[in-house]
Amino acid sequence: MPEDKFDTYTPSSIKKKFKHNYLLHIALFIVTFITTLIAGIEWTTGKNGPYQTEDLYQGLPYALSILFILGVHEFGHYFASVYHKVKATLPFFIPMPPIVGLFNFGTMGAVIKTKTEIPNNKAMFDIGAAGPISGFIACVIVLIYGFTHLPGKEFLLQIHPDYFSPEYGKGAIGLEFGNSLLFVLLKNIFTNPSQFVPPMSEVYHYPYLCVGWFGLFVTAMNLIPVGQLDGGHIIYSMFNSKKHEAIASISMIGLVILGILGIIESFINLEVHFGWSGWLFWAVILYFFIRIKHPPVNHFEELSTGRKIVGYLAILIFILSFSPTPFIFSF
Repeated sequence: MPEDKFDTYTPSSIKKKFKHNYLLHIALFIVTFITTLIAGIEWTTGKNGPYQTEDLYQGLPYALSILFILGVHEFGHYFASVYHKVKATLPFFIPMPPIVGLFNFGTMGAVIKTKTEIPNNKAMFDIGAAGPISGFIACVIVLIYGFTHLPGKEFLLQIHPDYFSPEYGKGAIGLEFGNSLLFVLLKNIFTNPSQFVPPMSEVYHYPYLCVGWFGLFVTAMNLIPVGQLDGGHIIYSMFNSKKHEAIASISMIGLVILGILGIIESFINLEVHFGWSGWLFWAVILYFFIRIKHPPVNHFEELSTGRKIVGYLAILIFILSFSPTPFIFSF
């Protein structure tokens, strides 16, 4: 999952000379395009290869949509860095190789890295908020297109001819995406009872809905107000280190609780479906690698009313995008 690393100090040797490694950025983008193309074919058609030329076309909507959302998110950070005269790398897209039987989206996200010091909390706030807000808008665009261009039930029947059979899914491992407030809201606004709307257990076959859902999931993960995640930058810049540490600690406790509930659910089928074991793993990653505290900036001052409004908007985006149970497996 993407993590945007913003260093608060930089050696003077890096400040003097900084060049983009265009070849590396292009290579990673091309490889990520290929891995997301393959993932798109697997998600939307159920095929595991070898692939024909026509199969590649079926993977394009997924690949292009997911690269669009990740690119918009990271370039939001990048252009905010340029605005504040903070040198930063172009986005590094992170491919995830297709392994048969491995649950993946073809990518682990994308990151940028700042190469010069971020001078104050205003710049920190702008750089931190620009990514998730831009990416969120991209997600909304993709989801609206997906809900307003839903194919008929024959699309799903091409993949699962026995979908409407009483025996469908029995004896197989089932996967269901968890709802978020925004996903439900957009579905209710842009669909109607007369059309076939796929259940959350089949959404991954619909590329725009799958990618839009994934984009909200990634946005929510980045907006968790811990350490140097985007949410950490925003909360630290809006308030101060003490308040940020308190909010980050509460957030970590929440993740641990959701993770433990997910583990309990996996061993004892309570039919509650609240919590996900992956949140516990994410909490461990945050604690040991990203840290709970946010490193200080050289100059801290109160943000303007406009920035505070944007900050509260980012918090609202987190609430709308977060799913306490993003993945539900049934056996």
